[in-house]
Amino acid sequence: MTTPPIVLLDNGAYNIKAGISGVDWELRIFPNSIARSRTEKKVYVSDEIDNCRDLSGIVYRRPFERGMLVNWDAEKIIWDRIFSPQGLNINPPESSLLVTEPYFNLPNIAETYDQMVFEEWEFQSYFRCTPAALIPYGGLFEDETGIPPECMIVVDVGYSFTHVIPLRDGQIVWKHVKRIDVGGKLLTNHLKHLISFRQWNMIDQTHVVNDVREQCGYVSMDWKKDLELCKKNPKKNPIVQEYVLPDFSSRSTSRTGYIRSGPNANPLTENEDKQVNGYSRKLEEDEEQILVMGNERFAGPELLFNPSDIGLKQSGLPETIAYVISMMPEELRGMYWAHIGIFGGLGNIEALGERLEMDLQALCPVNYEIGIYEAFDPASPPYVAATTLTTSEIYLSTYPITRAEYLEHGSSICRRRFGGPAYNVNPPGFTSGEISGEIDEDERERRYAMGLESIKGRGGKKRKEEEEVISGNWGGRRRRAGGML
Repeated sequence: MTTPPIVLLDNGAYNIKAGISGVDWELRIFPNSIARSRTEKKVYVSDEIDNCRDLSGIVYRRPFERGMLVNWDAEKIIWDRIFSPQGLNINPPESSLLVTEPYFNLPNIAETYDQMVFEEWEFQSYFRCTPAALIPYGGLFEDETGIPPECMIVVDVGYSFTHVIPLRDGQIVWKHVKRIDVGGKLLTNHLKHLISFRQWNMIDQTHVVNDVREQCGYVSMDWKKDLELCKKNPKKNPIVQEYVLPDFSSRSTSRTGYIRSGPNANPLTENEDKQVNGYSRKLEEDEEQILVMGNERFAGPELLFNPSDIGLKQSGLPETIAYVISMMPEELRGMYWAHIGIFGGLGNIEALGERLEMDLQALCPVNYEIGIYEAFDPASPPYVAATTLTTSEIYLSTYPITRAEYLEHGSSICRRRFGGPAYNVNPPGFTSGEISGEIDEDERERRYAMGLESIKGRGGKKRKEEEEVISGNWGGRRRRAGGML
């Protein structure tokens, strides 16, 4: 029997990182949204937005709301686009699927995943887990031995939220997972309000402001010092940038703006100096809309470290990491401090790792060493880890649920196999693993209803892995405190 192709979907709220295991070693990015242009009166699904010329009045419809997949009508259209010949070009009934789900996913939403995968697309088999659960199989914490650490903290800096997740022996310690209500969406909205209040009205320019945030944003190492520097002469200022906004005219050949002056300014060649945005620079110099980026560059990312600046009654990222580690067994805390990994689409903010390391130094006990691990592409670690996992010989026989099993047992078998916080934390009156002694009929009925037993009268058995999956070689970037490699 031939092995079916395994489709990988890191189903993020902003972007979907997709590919076919063993074929697409480099992930392919599909926007997880349906966009409608107010000017062109067209609808663009996922990556079709690349064909949109006027992004000034684009309106997004996203399947995710506050970190949960709540709009399957939109998600189905997006997935159909991904599976189509214009995307991955796969036939679902002849394929297996690995898809990621949100942290603390609600049971009824998880069941909808199962129904859509097996009843709508009819995949042969599928496996569902959170992005952090894949990290031990990848190379984010790669060292000379090639063996991932037993204890680690992973920070998923995403579009909706930021999660701090402790892992032990490759398993998430759900009762100590913490969430900070700051993500890429909040930072973009915050920047929109700052710019609209101070300079141009850009409340409806979500796509443009998001590009501005990604190009100009950075994390300040000294908030007060940078704030004072922004007040100096902009011509000789090490922080202030002049960002030229795109005009989306018929003569323009550029869909995004560019940094004209200041740090990280785009150098212009002779041809570009004469032909910027597709037409004469001299004729349009007076018509250019300039966005002056001063403290707006670092005011947004600072919310990751001080959410109270906008009234959120939550701790910052360093304090949350320190609190999570303090809840771990004392003899293991040193390993957690030495293995802190950062991934997620928001992890590409300049100087995020350096600022996190600096702030953690003040919170870390003196007898522990801090280790910060980052990837060259912060959005890629879950996909790279999924590729490593699915290329293992034991994957198809151990991890996924087949369609035949689903049709026989329903979503209960997915709950038992995939687990999650709703099922790993035992309700009152329940015990985990094998039951010693006799249990009454009511207890057995409750366990059967929760999916803890597949057949009435039989105790649920824990699945054991037949072989350890070794993480593959992958070019990540590691930085340790004190300059040690």
